[in-house]
Amino acid sequence: MNKENCRPDEVHDAVFELMFNLDATEEQLDFPTAYGSAKQGWMSDHWTKKTDDITPLLDMIVANIPSPPFVEGTIQLQITSLDYSNYIGRIAIGRVSRGTLRANEAVSLCRRDGRIEKARIKELFLFDGLGKVKTDSVNCGDLCALTGIDGFDIGDTVADAENPEPLPPISIDEPTMSMLFTTNDSPFFGKEGKFVTSQRLRDRLYKELEKNLALRVQETSSADSFMVYGRGVLHLSVLIETMRREGYELQVGKPRVILKTIDGQKCEPIEILTIDTPEDKAGKVIELVTQRKGELAAMMPKGDLMHLEFRISSRGIIGLRTLILNATAGEAIMAHRFKEYAPWVGDIPGRINGTLVAHETGTSIAYAIDKLQDRGAFFIEPGEDVYMGQIVGEYTRSNDLVVNVVKTKKLTNMRASGSDDKVKIAPPIRFSLEECMEYIEDDEYVEITPKNLRLRKVFLWEHERKKSSTLEMAE
Repeated sequence: MNKENCRPDEVHDAVFELMFNLDATEEQLDFPTAYGSAKQGWMSDHWTKKTDDITPLLDMIVANIPSPPFVEGTIQLQITSLDYSNYIGRIAIGRVSRGTLRANEAVSLCRRDGRIEKARIKELFLFDGLGKVKTDSVNCGDLCALTGIDGFDIGDTVADAENPEPLPPISIDEPTMSMLFTTNDSPFFGKEGKFVTSQRLRDRLYKELEKNLALRVQETSSADSFMVYGRGVLHLSVLIETMRREGYELQVGKPRVILKTIDGQKCEPIEILTIDTPEDKAGKVIELVTQRKGELAAMMPKGDLMHLEFRISSRGIIGLRTLILNATAGEAIMAHRFKEYAPWVGDIPGRINGTLVAHETGTSIAYAIDKLQDRGAFFIEPGEDVYMGQIVGEYTRSNDLVVNVVKTKKLTNMRASGSDDKVKIAPPIRFSLEECMEYIEDDEYVEITPKNLRLRKVFLWEHERKKSSTLEMAE
């Protein structure tokens, strides 16, 4: 811990109290303690003995955590993760549950559907730091990566060639949410990213399918757009953030849940949502979740926290995390998992406020933002480049308002008392990638580049937005 002004007994008591609140067992509460500073990069078995590295912590792990037991018998390895290489293709990753796995060994691939196919392992790799090292054999209990087996999926078992014994398959949740991925066509196109064309975007999405089995990609009528299906906002945001760091520029639309018709009835995905929050905040949390058609299924104390369980549609979870964290001052712990498809629960309230939309392209001016602060909260600060149609803030009313944030003060020879005072501008609201995805509406995009996240309207010209709105009302 880096709380260097705390006494060691206070730090130990704080850790003990935290583990007690997490329902730790008696054995888990009896643990050795290491002292150190993550900021300064040292660990020790006593707070008065400052070291040069974290070797004492690693020694403590080796001394107290038992090594995996060796289980005799024929080989068993369940594939729990996938990787991909442009040189050797798909790579299976898993832990050896029994026996010893050897390179160039004949094995059986036990599929999820019960089929058993013969195969041969070409190469074996052990994990060393952030990389892999080639090896001839892997013992029981070790994580490894292997190549040479074709057509495998997560949950398949690599077993003995003569007497295969498959392990129980791992269930893979199907996609519950879709999102439109399209190329960046904003005025700032190509200024910050290396990969900006539709062909690059298409190749990257299909490459992701090699190792992300919960993902689906479907081409649309437009060559520049693709419909991507995933397990939720977090699942899709991980992919987007990875692509962003690799140098891709793209735009994404509003997340939408995948609907199904079951027995002639429209159904949507339902999830089990669990929230752990302080007892005095539980009432506000229940109110926020029930506003989104969530049903309270269980409520029980958990240490000094209140454990809440809800049954809620996937639509209701979109944007809920930000509301919960704001209402609980960041003290809520949320988790959710897919349960089933159930009948449509009805309309769920979305964003209440409209947006402030930039009138023209240019550099935002402090004078213009200052004069518009009574209209709402801004997402930009003075000196940022903006373009026409970009969302620069949130309006206080429900409709959208076009504002000119690049307007400069006219220079004259006249001076008045107080007119030249320095402007006072509130700090801008900065959204994370997930918050951007949850914030936008149907007529908006999130523009994603390696350096910036911008919100924009689908139609940048105001007359095009009005025309689109009129057509929607007519329909």
